[in-house]
Amino acid sequence: MSSEKIRDMKSDHLLTPENAAFIAIDYQPVQVKSIKSMDQDELVKNIVKTAQLAKLYNLPTILSTVNVESGGNKPQIEELSEVFPDIKPIDRTTINSWEDDKFNEAVKATGRKKLVMTALWTEACLSFPALDAVKEGYEVYAVVDAVGGTSKLAHETALRRMEQAGVKLISWVQLACELQRDWNRKETSKEFSQILFR
Repeated sequence: MSSEKIRDMKSDHLLTPENAAFIAIDYQPVQVKSIKSMDQDELVKNIVKTAQLAKLYNLPTILSTVNVESGGNKPQIEELSEVFPDIKPIDRTTINSWEDDKFNEAVKATGRKKLVMTALWTEACLSFPALDAVKEGYEVYAVVDAVGGTSKLAHETALRRMEQAGVKLISWVQLACELQRDWNRKETSKEFSQILFR
């Protein structure tokens, strides 16, 4: 027995491949090494899985770095670049990516109002653009186990602040299941399973 498609995937209140965009901000070596809220290897594994999901479901994707062109910081981690070899990160000087014109224009150009947002650190490079996006009418979904802060307290406090402002908190596994929704979606079910269980 197969499930019937009962929802409009563009207007669905849940995340779908047709209504969401993916954003990854400042996954750079210095930022990864400064994370204290969770194991750094686990963090990298989780952001890679989140990115693989975005690619599998063809979500419009925006990558961003800070201070690479100025020489003040190193490029995006290789693990993330391997998932999206054809996407050049938007480099900025602003701590809040929402205040960068190119970044802001790229978000608007996706045409999507649901933003799956990840960044390092939770307390700055995630919370600032998430709060601004919500203020401008976007729905922001912060992937809590693919982001990190300089301490557990900093990470958790930032999550609370964002949630109070309307940001929705999800895990990468919840994101996977929400995008797949039905094992009968054969075009993605095999890779969906591989991402979940490998």
